[in-house]
Parts: sequence; structure tokens; C-alpha cells
Amino acid sequence: MFVQRQVLLRWGLTSRRMFSSATASSASSATSTTTSTTTSSSGPAKGKKQRLVVAVGGNALQRRGDRLTIENMLKAAAEMAPTLAMLAKEHELVLTHGNGPQVGELALERAAATFDVLGAESMGQIGYVLAQAMQSAGCTAVPILTQVVVDQFSEAFKDPTKFVGPIYGSVEAQALQQSLGWTIKPDGEYYRRVVPSPPPEEILQIDAVRCLLENAPDVLPIACGGGGVPVCRVPANPNTLQGVEAVIDKDACGAKLAIELEADGFIILTDGGGIWENFGKPEAREMEAATPEYLKGTKAGQKFPGSMGPKVTALIDFVEGSKKKGVWAAVGDLKDAAKIVTGEEGTFIKEDVPEGVKWRAGKTGPPRKESKDPPPF
Repeated sequence: MFVQRQVLLRWGLTSRRMFSSATASSASSATSTTTSTTTSSSGPAKGKKQRLVVAVGGNALQRRGDRLTIENMLKAAAEMAPTLAMLAKEHELVLTHGNGPQVGELALERAAATFDVLGAESMGQIGYVLAQAMQSAGCTAVPILTQVVVDQFSEAFKDPTKFVGPIYGSVEAQALQQSLGWTIKPDGEYYRRVVPSPPPEEILQIDAVRCLLENAPDVLPIACGGGGVPVCRVPANPNTLQGVEAVIDKDACGAKLAIELEADGFIILTDGGGIWENFGKPEAREMEAATPEYLKGTKAGQKFPGSMGPKVTALIDFVEGSKKKGVWAAVGDLKDAAKIVTGEEGTFIKEDVPEGVKWRAGKTGPPRKESKDPPPF
């Protein structure tokens, strides 16, 4: 049966403000003071040009309350572009992005298409939107259609976890599950479809990204969009590829991309800030910096497997998996991107944090709404 859909996406973007140094002049002496800067001790070394992989969620292209349309995506990308363009001028940047809302919407429109094909379509769609916005901000960007090898026999296919598409109320979610055979799980106070999300094993176009970084420093590569197009190698002929019905987590693939490129830092930009203890409660406090060991020991983010959980796992994977010394990872709000790089906002993950964690002073957490009236399925 046909089920009328309501797209209740609620994500948004705000404009960014760049971190700047202060200057002052003396009116009486006609001599000026020298510029000074301050940098949080939690951040990386100031003034060093770094290779950064930045992951932006597919939700960042969908402002809260707006319909999922190309026009709204273009508008959201235009707001995001100046922030990323400035980072690209100051550092060696590679951009990756999510596609959860977009690929889920495409799946609703084209039920016969497989998720590898839909992933490729969403990658082209979002890549175009970002490239246009970046060009308008003075930064040439090149989207690369990226295939990522996964294990077709992964345990991930037994327990789908990747949210895709719009959000639904209880009654509508139950109807969709019964009529279309979807797997539905709670996402905050609403419900969304989930699909398998196997871990990335091999990024096939990694040399193309390296080529741009080494030979075209003024060009911004956009790679592994939506976690990349999931493919597997045919066991009888490993050189032969075939698509896989799945959606790879963009943060997991972003971490692998950062490791493969020997990046100095891996940043995940969200619309909710850094990592919080007791998120949504009056006593909530945000981590300024933490070690992978501390995050794993406290199971940070694991109460929210559809949102912060995979992000924390990806940040840890990069810091622990990189062969480069002194690497760091961070998560924070998109509007604070410049201040995240300097350590003034968000949460940093690195190996050398005294006592394992440092708390950010003077910040309280936003309230969190949990699922209500769960459907009987």
C-alpha cells in the first residue's frame, strides 16, 4: 500500500565566526602594539599548516524544519562553504560528507534500485551541491566518486544500524515496516529506517585523492561521500567488483581515509558540539580533551548508537590506528570549525591528556528528547 510520508527533518546550520587575533593602538603615542594570539593547550600547535580530513554529516545539508529539496541543500551548503573555504586556505584539507537523509529519500523514490547505486547517486548529488557552494566561496572543489570495499559476510548485515531517510512518527513507522519490510529503530523521539553498515576495508580511489593533494594544492578533494559506494570483491575473481546492499558509516570511512592519507587531524563537524558526560541532564559537562583509553573505559557516546556513538568510535580508530606521531581527532559544531582547530571549542581526542580527560569550563549541555510511545513491533 502507499504510505504518505512526512519529512520532518530538523537539522540546521548557523553562520561561522573565525578566530582572530586582537590588535590595539595607542592614541596618545601614535605607536601600535603587536598582534597577540591565544590558543587552548588542548589544541594542536598554532601556526602549523596541517593535513586535515573533515567529515560533515548529511544532516548538515538539511536545516531543521526544512523539506529535503535541492534548493534547501544549496542554501545550506552556501552557509557552510565560507567556513570550509577558510580552513582550506589555512590547511591541507580533504572533505567527506554523509548522505543518510538523501540516500534514504532516494530509496523511497526508487524502490527497485540497490543501495550501492543509490549511494553513488547521492554522492554525485551532494558532491555537486558542495562543489558549487565551495566555488562560490572562492575554493575549487573536486568530488571523487569513491568505491569502498567491504566484507559481504560482515556481521553488520545481521543487525542493521545505519539510519537513512526521513523521520517518522510511531504509527507511520509501524505501517512502513509492515508494508515494505523495513527495519525501523528509534532515533530520538521519532523513528527511522536502518540498513546494514559494514566497516570499510579498502578505499579504491585513494591514489586519486593523494594525486590532488600532491599536485594541485589549491584544489579541495571531496572523497568517500556517504561512506563511499559499498562494493565487494568476487571470491572466485578478486579483481572483479560488485555492489553491496548497504550504507557505510561516513565517520568510519572518514577515519580510514585520514589514516590512509597520513593526516595530522580528523574532524567531525556536527550540529551538537563535542562529547558530553550525562548528556541532556542538569549536571552535563563537555569534555575539552580526552584520551582514547578514557573514552573506551567510560563507554562515551555508546548510549546514543545512532548519533554520537559511531563518531566517538571513529575518532578513537583514527588516533589509535594512525602510524603518524602526534595525531589528533576532534568533534564539534560546524559553526565553530575554526575554533575547533585551535582547541577552543569541541572535544579533542589525543594520546597525551593528563589524567585521561580535561573538562571544558562554563558550558552546560542541551536537553535531549527520548523516544516516546514506541511502536509495537
